[in-house]
Amino acid sequence: MVEISTSILNVKKGEESETFFKLERAKTDYFHIDVMDGKFVEKDTYKKMLEYASYIKRISNLPQDVHLMVEDVKIAIDDFLSVEPNIITFHLEACKNKEEIYKYINYIKENNCKVGIAIKPETNIEEIYEFLPHIHMCLVMTVEPGKGGQTLLTDMIDKVKNLSEYIKEHDLELDIEVDGGINLKTAPELKKAGANILVSGTAILMANDYKVIIDELKVEK
Repeated sequence: MVEISTSILNVKKGEESETFFKLERAKTDYFHIDVMDGKFVEKDTYKKMLEYASYIKRISNLPQDVHLMVEDVKIAIDDFLSVEPNIITFHLEACKNKEEIYKYINYIKENNCKVGIAIKPETNIEEIYEFLPHIHMCLVMTVEPGKGGQTLLTDMIDKVKNLSEYIKEHDLELDIEVDGGINLKTAPELKKAGANILVSGTAILMANDYKVIIDELKVEK
């Protein structure tokens, strides 16, 4: 089943409550929390996302899907564990070595939270294979992380397909999430390639009716 994780990156100040309730009524599966520190990526959304995530925790029971685009992974994990997310995903590229990756995987799990690992477009998919048996989700960035509203990099479709085939061949159970440039035009190819969680922000938030586009994104073709 395809699920939708709506990025709240571009939700406007003052419109949070209305937007979050509308997304919940539209049956988004997750709120996607894009956490950026201004160092790992250019943009800094750290304070805003912690504020939004804390607010969502108070008003909604929908799961939060936290995507850390940060250099200091441990501090960010601790900060966002406070909102009791469903899953915390950190970047492979933010880690110095395998030991550090396993340390974060185990730490997140020990705090009763699912764990995901994200990879940037230039990272070879094979680099994450070793860690797949230990995580709940692999997030394939389909644009360069750090900005909203980018166009999907089409060669990422093959990356998703290769990841999906590897997961099936090795009888693993984990989600494949894709993030960046996801809309009604790009979603079908990614779903066909094997992605089962689609992150979409701009396409949903700019729509007149959130439910119409979320339903359409979920359709398995």
